[in-house]
Amino acid sequence: MSRPPGLSVRLKLTLSYAGFLVVAGALLLAIVWAFLLRYVPDGDLTGTGSGGFVPNRSDLLRAFAPAAAAVLVFLLALGVLGGWFLAGRMLAPLTRITDAARLAARGSLAHRIDLQGRQDEFRELADAFDTMLGRIEASIAEQKRFAANASHELRTPLAATKTVIEVAQGDPERDVDAVLDRLAVVNRRAIDLSEALLTLSRADHGAVEQELVDLSLLADDAVEILVTLADSRGVEIDVSGPVASVRGSLPLLRQLVTNLVHNAIVHNRPEAGSISIVTRIDPATATLVVENTGAELPEDVVVTLIEPFQRGAARVRGHDEGLGLGLAIAQSIVRAHAGSLSVDGRAGGGLRVTVSLPAAR
Repeated sequence: MSRPPGLSVRLKLTLSYAGFLVVAGALLLAIVWAFLLRYVPDGDLTGTGSGGFVPNRSDLLRAFAPAAAAVLVFLLALGVLGGWFLAGRMLAPLTRITDAARLAARGSLAHRIDLQGRQDEFRELADAFDTMLGRIEASIAEQKRFAANASHELRTPLAATKTVIEVAQGDPERDVDAVLDRLAVVNRRAIDLSEALLTLSRADHGAVEQELVDLSLLADDAVEILVTLADSRGVEIDVSGPVASVRGSLPLLRQLVTNLVHNAIVHNRPEAGSISIVTRIDPATATLVVENTGAELPEDVVVTLIEPFQRGAARVRGHDEGLGLGLAIAQSIVRAHAGSLSVDGRAGGGLRVTVSLPAAR
């Protein structure tokens, strides 16, 4: 934004200091005049006409005025010089903050002000600016990493579609129905991935709505939706626990619970397994715990499961299932609701996911 040039803050402060000092000096001289010189009469104060010199008001005024003017000039010079120096000292932290802001505007987010000294307004501003730079740097780094992973993952269904089409074009005896079925599977995967990415972005950057939501009811709804999938895999699901009410976005929290239950089903044992969904409530926290049986996961795999596109369980079992976004989406939704999510391996195999959210008052 283009603005016309103006006086610098340092010059404005200097003129303010100098003006205040001159006005204070003028008021002091005026007080001397008002309470001292006005009581000295004018004219011949001897009363004899002998010609002896006794200074009257006019004499004192003629002697006082030049000295008063000289004092005011001195105060003006002292105010300008001293004000310029003091303003520079006072505004030195602001200069460092401005330089850091310009570096950040040019893309250098690693720079920190790190202002030393006792706590004051400038130190609070510098500390807040450093904190902001740190969060922006971490957010941009996360976005770059996520964009790189997402572009890599989206390339897979597109490349698969291209391959299916090229193979079908080169085969005069191609089975059209089989080709269409394969394209439908690849297309469905691409749609699922795109929707997951949009959900994750919405949870990371959007302000969540505030409405009363019952986690136990969402757990029942998720089981009802996914019961067919669970039955096809021979997975038994047990839901228990009291009403656990929180405030937040119903669509996002429904997505959270559905993702956790779906993840527990598809990453269960190849043979019949079980899932336990438990809700708990205390005055401050509403908790949802989803546990599933399954393969035993190494600790170094468990800690990466929340990262986007990390299919740790699939790598352990030797097959690829899902998009690797379920727990990443859940983590983002929980973070958007000021909660916490933890993932732990179960003794004997499987996974335990614990979600803690602020309970609704």
